[in-house]
Order: sequence, then structure tokens, then C-alpha cells
Amino acid sequence: MATNVFRVVLPCMSQIIFRRKVLNLEYLLIKRALRITRTISSSFVCNRYYSSSDGQKNKNTLLEKYFAAKEASEVEMPPLDVDPHGVFANNELDLGDIEVYGFDYDYTLAVYKESLHYLIYDLGRDWLLNKFKYPKEIEQLDYRPGFAIRGLHYDIQKGLLMKIDSFHQIQFGSVYRGLTTLSNEEVTRIYGGTYIPQNLIRGTESEPSQMKQLNDLFTVPEICLLSNVTEYFEKHNIAYHPEILFNDIQNAVRSIHPVIHDKLDEDCIGNYLEKNEELPSFLQRLVKAGKKMFLVTNSPFKFVHHGMVYMIGTNWQELFDVIVVQARKPKFFTDQSRPFRIYDPITKSQLWERVTTLEKGKVYIEGTLKQLQEMTGWRGSSVLYFGDQIYSDLADLTLHHGWKTGAIIDELRSEIKILNSEEFRHAVSWLQTLQHLVEEMQDHEDAEEIIEELLEERDQLRITTKSLFNAQFGSIFRTHHNPTYFSRRLFRYSDIYMSHVTNLLNYTLKHTFYPRRGALPHECKIPYM
Repeated sequence: MATNVFRVVLPCMSQIIFRRKVLNLEYLLIKRALRITRTISSSFVCNRYYSSSDGQKNKNTLLEKYFAAKEASEVEMPPLDVDPHGVFANNELDLGDIEVYGFDYDYTLAVYKESLHYLIYDLGRDWLLNKFKYPKEIEQLDYRPGFAIRGLHYDIQKGLLMKIDSFHQIQFGSVYRGLTTLSNEEVTRIYGGTYIPQNLIRGTESEPSQMKQLNDLFTVPEICLLSNVTEYFEKHNIAYHPEILFNDIQNAVRSIHPVIHDKLDEDCIGNYLEKNEELPSFLQRLVKAGKKMFLVTNSPFKFVHHGMVYMIGTNWQELFDVIVVQARKPKFFTDQSRPFRIYDPITKSQLWERVTTLEKGKVYIEGTLKQLQEMTGWRGSSVLYFGDQIYSDLADLTLHHGWKTGAIIDELRSEIKILNSEEFRHAVSWLQTLQHLVEEMQDHEDAEEIIEELLEERDQLRITTKSLFNAQFGSIFRTHHNPTYFSRRLFRYSDIYMSHVTNLLNYTLKHTFYPRRGALPHECKIPYM
């Protein structure tokens, strides 16, 4: 069918083939529209296109709108200037008000190569084999880069991996059992529709959550291992309990953390850790400006030390006023009475003396945010803390302490590059136009046939735009037209977000970030002056 071709041109398709198929589509639409206009009457519910007073003029309105929109969509679009290294605001933030900068370590200051995902996957798989005695054939299941994205939800009871939007709606085409996608009909049968109730996602006081959100980059290899093993069990008719499998893999990945911490030493750290040449300059700029800085991370000191020496140099500790390792976030933010302990890097031991002040040059373990604030006086909106984990790093600080927060989303760079591409912008422009045409035509009784074809074209375009990001799950930030559940939390718990903290080098330390004023559904879009 001509309408199955659509207007998005893949790079490998020639312009000749494209134009021929476009003409076929136009010819088909002309025939159908003419057949519709021959039979129309003045009794249409919506008379914006057809009226008895000027039937001949309005007779071709559907065609005119379609062809005018198509012609406009063919025009070459100017390049966009969205900077992949920019900083984006959810809330107004004046850097001039910030006196203290705080940082997580993993995926905030330290950005890892994909080789670390392979390592996590392989060690987790080996743990299943050696400790939990899973079938030896599991050893043949390799890591699949690009299969999963962060922000997905896993239904622990049903063993399904899925993408959910900000309205708790499942995105069709993005529900997987193992490596196999479920049909729309299967999803509807299992859940009675597409809506996931709040209690299943967040849990209640009496019932734990049935859904586990996988919302940091460390979970990506975990998702892949879970999906690979599930697929193997399904294909070989091996009985299993999804919840048991989920718990085993989660325990396996947690258990290998000490192995990873030991493995990434000074001899091989460069194989797994990116070296951002701008990071030392960024931190030095804050020091020269008289800003206070602190580090709060769940990782152990030895692991952090090797990474920071590789990225910054042997004197990295001199940059920070307070260093806290093995903080046990999010408990660090919520506990009230867990004391700080001094860690001695030379003897690699924890001291037992009472900590009453936090001193520069010393390393601390555990503690609580309450004590950090009491000992330093760092409170409220003068503090800006950066982390990659929306819940364990940022949520409590925003909701209960009034700190400013910055989310580090590594995937942002690649997603913006796709958003800037002409292929994506043409596809989305035409997608929105098709949806607008459908919306305008839907009240015409005799327009069902053409609307059906436009909807088919729209659905194919949705698949195309989704696949530009990730073939299975699309963008981490949106479903077909709604923000994802992950985006909703990102926008709520972070004042600003960016791909790396060094993006701030593009701005002065007095820069104010303003959120974009978007038009609400009931508001008209006001153009820039």
C-alpha cells in the first residue's frame, strides 16, 4: 500500500523512488478525497471545510491542507542551535547565589566507558553461574550494547520490562519479556489496558512496589542480563519465577561491586574511565572564585582516589573542603543519627574518635546530611548539589532541604544530536502535521477512510522517530508524545540538568538559568519578538 511508505526518507533510498511513492500517496489521497467530496452534505458536524454556501471552494480543502503541509515539510530546515554541551533549566537558578558546590562521584565527576558495562555484565553472569548454579549455557549469553535504556520499569511479578510515560501509561511496542516484544493485544490483556496504577509503581505502606524503576546507568547491564536470562528460560521452556530471577540478578550485581572497586586500580583505570580534560579547569575555577566544594559518594575511598588521580592529579583532595565516602545514600540524606567516622587512607582503617567538625584534608565515612549541615552551616538555596541518580541523589535534597540540584544525564549529548538532525526534525514536523490534520478532519462522517490512512502513516513515523534513539525503547525522555516517567521525576527533582558538570564552563559564575516558558494546552503560542 502506498501509504505504508510515508514521507520519511531513509538514507539508503533514492530520491527517484521516494518521489514516485510520494506521488502514489498523493494520487491515492486525491482519489479518496474526491470520492469523499462527491458525497458530502451540509449536515457535517464540523463545517470548517464544507458549507452549502460555497461547496465548490470548500470541496478541495482537505487536499489543499494536505498538499500545502507536505510542500512546507519538504523545505530544507535550517540547522538548530541546541548545544549538546548546554545546561537546561527546570527552575530559575542564579549561580551568583550559589556559595557551595557538592558532587556525587560515579557518573557525575567520573564518566565511564561502555567497557565498564561489559565488565558488570560478565561478572554478574559469572556470579549466577558460580554462586547460584544457573545453567552453564548462560555463559554463552553475551552483553547486548544498545538493547536497553535507563528509566525503564520492570514488573517483578510478571517478568516484563517496559517504558511508562508521565501519566503511568505503557508505551505500546516497548514492552518486553526477555528479548521478545509483546503485542498490543497481549499488553492490554495482561494489564486490562495501558494504565499502571500508582500503588504498583510506588507501593503502599502495606504492599511493596511491584515495579522496579531502573534509573541509573549502572542498571543498563543489569537490565540486559535480566532480559538475556529470561529469553533463554522462555525459549528452552525452563520453569522460573520472575521475582526470584530478578532478585538473583540484583543480588549478583550488588555482590560484584567490591570486585569492580578492586579491579579498577591505577594500572587499568584508563580502560574504563573517560578523562575529561576540562574537569580540573572547572573545579579550579570554583576554588579561585572562593566557592566551597564537597564530595559525597557511596563508593569507597580507594576506588574514588584512583579515578580522581587519573582525572585530576595526585593533589585532588586539596580542591574539596569536605570528602565523604561510603555515604550509603539515600540513607545519608534521611537518617538522623549515624555518626561520621574518620577514614585513614594510609592504614586503610576507620578511626573510632568522635567527629565534631569536618576538616579539609580529612576523609570521612558514613554520617548524615543533618550533621553535615550542622557542622558546616551549608543550608538552603546557597548549596548546589550534582548527581546522576534522580532519587538517591536529588529527591530528598529538593523536597526536604531546599538545596538546589543539578542532574547529570550522560545520554543527553547523543539525544540532542539526534534532535538536531534534519532527518528527525522532518519526521517530527510531518508527524505533528498529520496529527493536526487528523484532529481537524475527525468530525467529518465520510472522512474515516482517509483518516485511517493518515493514522497508519503517523504510526509508521512514530516507529521511525523512536528507532533513531533506540530500536526497542526510544528516547529516555519521552514516549511518542508524552514525557516519560523518568522525565517527570527529572523535571521535578532537578533545577538544572546537563550531560556533564563541565558544561558549566560555558557560563559565568553569575549566570542565571531561566526555564523555558512553554505554552499550556489552553494558551496560544506567542512568537519571539
